[in-house]
Amino acid sequence: MQLKVFTIPIIGGESINEELNRFLRAKKVIKLEKQLTVLGTEAFWCCCVSYIDDPSGAFKDKAKVDYRLVLDEASFARFSLMREIRKQISVAEGIPAYNVFTDEELAGIATLEKITLAAMRSIKGIGEKKVEKYGAHFIPKPDEKS
Repeated sequence: MQLKVFTIPIIGGESINEELNRFLRAKKVIKLEKQLTVLGTEAFWCCCVSYIDDPSGAFKDKAKVDYRLVLDEASFARFSLMREIRKQISVAEGIPAYNVFTDEELAGIATLEKITLAAMRSIKGIGEKKVEKYGAHFIPKPDEKS
């Protein structure tokens, strides 16, 4: 295990804060300790990170997926429509779109033979709360194809 310490000024510490965030995304963090420290008229966050290197890269950002290449034409059309529905919900609720459903979850829904609440529950990452809150928005109306 290794340690790295970051000292981030409360005022004007944006670049060091971003450096800390990049570091945290690239490492497997075991423990993060933070303390607000005041020296005279200045205040700092002192952050001590206990970590191990992650040579596998499992903690780095995932590559973007081009769902046009992954999904068949009909599934991609459903996926695109569902992204619009998701955007409307997220704007109305003032939350990020991925809090409604992630792209991966929407792609899973788009590939279902028949879109139902029960079928949505079978998709990795979609639990009962998401189905209850958002599921009905994504079920095709009787005059639409699923």
